[in-house]
Amino acid sequence: MPRHHQKSSAPGGSQRQLRVGEIVRHAVADLLAQGSVHDADLEGHIITVPEVRMSPDLKLATVYVMPLGGKDTEIVLAALARNKKFLRGEVAHRVSLKFAPDLRFRIDDRFDEAERIEKLLRTPAVQRDLKPESDET
Repeated sequence: MPRHHQKSSAPGGSQRQLRVGEIVRHAVADLLAQGSVHDADLEGHIITVPEVRMSPDLKLATVYVMPLGGKDTEIVLAALARNKKFLRGEVAHRVSLKFAPDLRFRIDDRFDEAERIEKLLRTPAVQRDLKPESDET
């Protein structure tokens, strides 16, 4: 009898994808915080791992990273890409899954988007609309 998989309507995926993504996020963040990756381009950077999104089959992990201060993002991405085999092996040792997920690194742009929205909310036109109307009758 064939199984019918329902597509999850959750923004981050199914409950299982979210749970595994969080476990992988902790493993990658620990590896980066401990300095386990020996790369000259990563040595001077503190890297935040705010989110990991897993594919539905849990074979691909998209790791969102942000260097402290948002500096040298391209250099950090290149260094992480060079060391992704090592990181994948270390994640496989720390996380008990049937398959070690392939790691893909992306810059987390949520901070830039939040700053853009904040600037928009501070514009004079929006501030004028937010002020309460006075009852002058």
